[in-house]
Amino acid sequence: MMDSRLPGFYRLSVDERIDRLLSGGFLSEDDAQVLRSGAPLLGAGPADRMIENVIGVFGLPLAVATNFRINGRDHVVPMVVEEPSIVAGVSGAAKLMRNGRGIEARVSEPLLIGQISLVPVAEAAPALDKIEAEKNALVRLANESQPRLVARGGGVRDIETRYHDLGDGTQLPVVHVLVDTRDAMGANVVNSICEFLAPDVEKICGLTASLKILSNLADRSIVEASVVVRTQDLAMAGFSGESVRDRIVGASEFARVDRYRAATHNKGIMNGIDAVAIATGNDWRAIEAAAHAFAARDGQYRSLSAWTIDADSNLAGALRLPVKIGTVGGSLRANPAVALGLQIAGVDSARMLTEVMGATGLAQNFAALRALASSGIQSGHMRLHARSVAASVGTPDSRFDAVVDGLIASGEIKAWKAREILQALDTAPAQDAPATNTVSAAAKIILLGEHAAVYNKHVLALPIPNALTATATKAESGLRLVVDDWRVDVSTGKESPPDDGAVTILNTIAEHLDMAGRGCHVNVTATVPPGVGLGSSASLATVIVRAISACFGLNLDAQAENEIVFRCEQKMHGDPSGVDNLLAVYAEPMLYRKGLPVSECRISLKNLPPLLIAVSSKPGSTREQVSKVRVGYEANPNLYARLFDQIDRLSVAGCEALQNEDYSGLGAMMNVCHGLLNALQVSTPELERMVDIARRNGAVGAKLTGAGGGGAVVALCPGSSQQVSTAWRRAGYDVLDLAHGND
Repeated sequence: MMDSRLPGFYRLSVDERIDRLLSGGFLSEDDAQVLRSGAPLLGAGPADRMIENVIGVFGLPLAVATNFRINGRDHVVPMVVEEPSIVAGVSGAAKLMRNGRGIEARVSEPLLIGQISLVPVAEAAPALDKIEAEKNALVRLANESQPRLVARGGGVRDIETRYHDLGDGTQLPVVHVLVDTRDAMGANVVNSICEFLAPDVEKICGLTASLKILSNLADRSIVEASVVVRTQDLAMAGFSGESVRDRIVGASEFARVDRYRAATHNKGIMNGIDAVAIATGNDWRAIEAAAHAFAARDGQYRSLSAWTIDADSNLAGALRLPVKIGTVGGSLRANPAVALGLQIAGVDSARMLTEVMGATGLAQNFAALRALASSGIQSGHMRLHARSVAASVGTPDSRFDAVVDGLIASGEIKAWKAREILQALDTAPAQDAPATNTVSAAAKIILLGEHAAVYNKHVLALPIPNALTATATKAESGLRLVVDDWRVDVSTGKESPPDDGAVTILNTIAEHLDMAGRGCHVNVTATVPPGVGLGSSASLATVIVRAISACFGLNLDAQAENEIVFRCEQKMHGDPSGVDNLLAVYAEPMLYRKGLPVSECRISLKNLPPLLIAVSSKPGSTREQVSKVRVGYEANPNLYARLFDQIDRLSVAGCEALQNEDYSGLGAMMNVCHGLLNALQVSTPELERMVDIARRNGAVGAKLTGAGGGGAVVALCPGSSQQVSTAWRRAGYDVLDLAHGND
């Protein structure tokens, strides 16, 4: 199954991005080679055959927006656009939106309207009544003239009549021909049908036909897109989720009643839709015209989308507008870039492409409103504008990020400043060049042994390799941590939100590595979510330690790394078992127990088991759940001790089953362990539902993993991975495939 989540995609080089799209199934090898060549996708020769007086080909950037889940299916969305922030904004929005069910989109029947206008008369009704009486015959006649369209399932569906008072005592009769054009945009075929029918219309009504042409107000081809964004996911630095939600709703209401705001609001929507239309060879001008006419359909120009608060106090967005596009036709075939865009989009029909466009418009609208509702639109544009300025002065790749950072820090995002920064970098001593070594750390999945491990019992755990990767660059002072995938941007020595885990980790590491007088910026890419029981905090601490060590040549060994990371875990979770830091640092399967040396914990496996992980809608707090279990233990030590002993025996026996690839036996043990964890009261109704979905769809074992109270579920799925993954995704959960190393 293709996955549109491509973590760290924006940090890759162009060639590396092409490789990622190729390996992800979004590009063919031939298309990848064309893109790698850097040659124009449309040559001057083909361009000369498309329009008149060609003298060259004007280029625009072709990009892809990642993270989209539309109607349960993942899409990478091709976008041709020159304006900074659009692709980044829409990709970030899509990532947030997939935390729930993703975006849902629907398209009405793909009808295009052809208009036959008649000469004005004193009273139009008698002529139009005659046409109404014969409309079935006209429909039949029109379809007989279009056998190929009818064979594809299209054709004329209906004929409608209307008239307009001209204000001078006359009325203008109009005949509308409603044509289902299937996967073609249909302008030419509708125009042909109108011209073909005009003589018969004239004979029937006795009036002369005037114009015979399609209407671009395709309000019989409506796309509707909707999404629910969890309030908790809206939080940003300095803004609670509730605050951002309420501000977005307020901005939406402003656009509903004020045409000046509505124009800018709708322009943001079209930023997304137009870019996809151009990338797939469609007439963005026609789409624009239809959208704005539709926005003013009741006489007041209004917004095309609405954002409200749903019954669960989450943010709900809905978009509705006319979009009539095509995926077949001569004009599309004339441009080889169009076929590439359609392949990247992963669509097999005009209907699906329309759904992708609607979803992209809604995501772009959300991205703009979220920026406006928090830090303001300019803060998001600053870095992207700085990148454009850095590129305009020919900044080499090795200096690019440093020049961009310098421009933003200076507040002078100008070409002269970029040249000044570049000159300073070029003349700086070689040893001052920033280190850019890439390091990684593992996350973890617990198969058996949660909570019992805190009480000196065995825990069986596997690593999720390379869950986090990082690079570090030297800075004048202080530590700064950026994890775009988790929306984290924090520094030491600055005010930070209370109980911020990332700040706790950063400060602890700074203390243990004695970073006084040294500065470092650490950029992290994450492929696992935080706070779901997968060891994200230990993985983050490990990758920060390694990035700083690489940056300053500290040469820390694994034992030293583990000691620092365990200190971070203590600060974060109070009384951790110690398994998370071991898995993060050593990235090896382990049957762990407190006090045992690492050498006695390691286990060897011939193959990775067929495991899937699903992430619930609610994060879990390890500290809270460990404290909750301790309260129960202190209140009833004998009962809890027996439960821990049973879990311990399952962990030891499960290790043997895992090594022997006895997945049936291991699955049964996982099921029993989940029951025991439920008895410890760390499961939730949602986790129980997720476990049930996995088992009903073929998993031999399924249980919560980690501390519980939310978080994640692990399922053992020999021969049933596809069924379980599909069922979980349909239920709205993100799925990670441990055996295949992707999510």
